[in-house]
Amino acid sequence: MDAIRVEGLGRRFGEVVALDELSLRVAPGEIFGLVGPDGAGKTTTMRLLTGILNPTGGDAWVDGLHIVREADALKDRIGYMAQRFGLYPDLTVQENMDFYGDLYGVPRKGRESEMERLLAFSNLTPFRRRRAGNLSGGMKQKLGLACALIHTPKVLFLDEPTNGVDPVSRRDFWRILYQLQKEGVTIFVSTAYLDEAERCNRVALLHKGKLLALDTVEGVKGLLKGTLLELRSDRPREAARLLREARVGSVALFGDRVHILVAEGEAGQASIEATLKGSGMEVLGLKVIEPDLEDVFTSAIPREDA
Repeated sequence: MDAIRVEGLGRRFGEVVALDELSLRVAPGEIFGLVGPDGAGKTTTMRLLTGILNPTGGDAWVDGLHIVREADALKDRIGYMAQRFGLYPDLTVQENMDFYGDLYGVPRKGRESEMERLLAFSNLTPFRRRRAGNLSGGMKQKLGLACALIHTPKVLFLDEPTNGVDPVSRRDFWRILYQLQKEGVTIFVSTAYLDEAERCNRVALLHKGKLLALDTVEGVKGLLKGTLLELRSDRPREAARLLREARVGSVALFGDRVHILVAEGEAGQASIEATLKGSGMEVLGLKVIEPDLEDVFTSAIPREDA
């Protein structure tokens, strides 16, 4: 049985289509990444799959339970950590965990051992008496995760859990997620960090509510057809503009580098060099590179939005 099964799931808010007939399946014990920029439909998807929102079309099942017809039973099987998880700043770490234990109906008998395990698991044991409002951003996220796990869910939903968190805390957070996966927890995580998405077993690329691609990370990268070139220039923005106007390929700006996807490597290089030199611009470097998820995502977005 799939841990998550989604068939043509959709949600409208008036005339706005937030999610457009999404279909996907997630295997038990998988870390599945939902990737996209702000407004892609990631949070809407999360709220639908956790029974918070009702769909305007399609169906979905989580751990075998229908997200609408069995929404009450579903809440006992899942953990959900929203973008702004509801920690209480005036309560201590332990008091927050006790609160969520009561909220999920976790019996007091035996709860203490689970709390101790989760505190140790998330490296929060030394801070159990500290108020949540006095924790760092990374520690707050780990406390939010511990609270979402207090009732031992089978499926864990995380909506951009490391947004705004420093790189070290992000690494620690993912270490915890890998351990949860080893324990058999299915993890459905949304993120705008494409480097983070590469940590997932499979990813779905979402843009304006539409599914652009769904595969393993390597499989998604393989969807990029052509040769990817990286250009170094002293005027990267101007170079990108000129190359777009010349239609030499799919052009994207990455800091001080320009990535250009061309149909043929040698012909593409020649066209790029001729275009820039014809405009009096110096080419500091031009080479073939391996694509990452960000290159795939940029090339997959319709040209008018790129």
